[in-house]
Amino acid sequence: QLVESGGGLVQAGGSLRLSCVPSSGSYYMYSMGWFRQSPGKEREFVAGASWMGTFKYADSVKGRFTVSRDNAKSALDLFMNNLKPEDSGVYYCAAGRARMATDVVSASENIESWGRGTQVTVSS
Repeated sequence: QLVESGGGLVQAGGSLRLSCVPSSGSYYMYSMGWFRQSPGKEREFVAGASWMGTFKYADSVKGRFTVSRDNAKSALDLFMNNLKPEDSGVYYCAAGRARMATDVVSASENIESWGRGTQVTVSS
């Protein structure tokens, strides 16, 4: 299981940092990432990191969000800058096994472990 922290309420243009750690065990050789879901919308991929340190971002967050991974702790952080109201939603930490250690899992159906989520609200 994965545990997220760091969500909250922020004004547009502000910044937040989300953190994710496993409640037990490790995610050795797993791809890890962040997904988000807004009311009435499907859960979507935001950003992720492969075991080998390859990064992948959704087009909507490129240049504003940065993901960081600590393999020794199976920890994953998401640094969100210049936040917009459309970034609001529940953010979920996720892990899945990729075909290659350099791949980032970005499809929800390939995720094996989810966190419970943390709410991010960006006010205009």
